[in-house]
Amino acid sequence: MHTIHRGGFVSRELEAHVMQPHWLYIATFANGVHKVGTAADTRKWGRLAEQGAICAHYVARAEDGKVIRVLEDSVTEQLQVRQAVRSSAKAAALALPIDTVRIDAATTALATCVRTMIEPAVDEATYRVVEEPWRTAGFRDLASGNRLAYPLDITTGTHGFTVDACIGQAAVVRLNDRGAMPDRTHDDASFVVDLHELKGRRVTFGDYTSELPAVQSALF
Repeated sequence: MHTIHRGGFVSRELEAHVMQPHWLYIATFANGVHKVGTAADTRKWGRLAEQGAICAHYVARAEDGKVIRVLEDSVTEQLQVRQAVRSSAKAAALALPIDTVRIDAATTALATCVRTMIEPAVDEATYRVVEEPWRTAGFRDLASGNRLAYPLDITTGTHGFTVDACIGQAAVVRLNDRGAMPDRTHDDASFVVDLHELKGRRVTFGDYTSELPAVQSALF
């Protein structure tokens, strides 16, 4: 689907999906890394939530999804903005201090640069430039709080926690049993779990606890 605008055979179903209206966006994650991406009209807001972005800007819209994908490639080629960010990197960054003011400003600046770069000529207007910001729920709260990277291998053993929030495929959780923490200094801590690691694995629900080693929050 990501190369359909470059030619080649596609099924009718896929072509129908791509030919519906699409949006071009610039998204930023907790580590400050930017990404350029596309979203179908019907997935406009859900797409950014799934991606795990903490803030974003929609910068263009076209009735033809192929046009948006050409723009996506142009942004990557001319501004070196990537089109993918690893799930593990997104999750790890959520356990570090997040300067939401700086990230928000950087996203706005990049989006403005992209809009200027892709502004169509009047006689070539197959798409339109837009200005629509987006921020994840609780965006400002990400600048505070005591979040730690979950120190256990989530793909094996037993784990006991309650999910407080999800940002993409990462979950911010709190332990069900504080007694499972040997370091009582972090009794008020939340943990970031990369749920992407559970894809393709069977999960059995039950009354479990997480036996954690001593942990230390990130200082820098």
